Amino acid sequence: MTLDALLQQIKLCRVCRDEPRYGQRLPHEPRPVCVASASASILIAGQAPGTRVHASGIPFNDPSGDRLRDWMGIDRDVFYNEEKIAIVPMGFCFPGLDAKGGDLPPRRECREVWRDRVIDALPQTSLVLVIGQYAHAYHLGKRREKSLTATVANWRTIREAGTRPMVYALPHPSWRNNAWLKKNPWFEAELLPVLRRDIHAALRK
Repeated sequence: MTLDALLQQIKLCRVCRDEPRYGQRLPHEPRPVCVASASASILIAGQAPGTRVHASGIPFNDPSGDRLRDWMGIDRDVFYNEEKIAIVPMGFCFPGLDAKGGDLPPRRECREVWRDRVIDALPQTSLVLVIGQYAHAYHLGKRREKSLTATVANWRTIREAGTRPMVYALPHPSWRNNAWLKKNPWFEAELLPVLRRDIHAALRK
């Protein structure tokens, strides 16, 4: 099956609403968000769409996306060029809210039904941005540390592991992590300049 055909099937997916494998049925109409092209050199692997992305159908079309684009050193036109950048979250649909108003974890069904197949269909990926603990677990395996902070702080070792694609483990660019950013100034001072150079190098390929 071609990647385009796979993406069309994903758009029609209603597994979590009609035949959930884990937990409760999705309480709203699914709206899978997955952007990919076989030519993409950069993969953004996030968590799952939030309420704003669920409403628009456009990934990272919110303040978190603005911060992520700033981290990457690119504008919206480049970010949304699917020929260059694939955006494949751990869960393709907004999973709903918990009792405290926070987003629920990504639905596990996505990986089992779709995600592995999408990742396998991205042969040109040379750089992966892994955002949040669920994406860390999937993409890093044994390279993941005991905490998100320790994993991100180990970015040089992960980046220089010699494996391809090159991987950067990042925190989520949400406003909820403002305090984390203040406590860890090395992220913006040391990691981001190198990340931006690698981003621009990957985009030139």
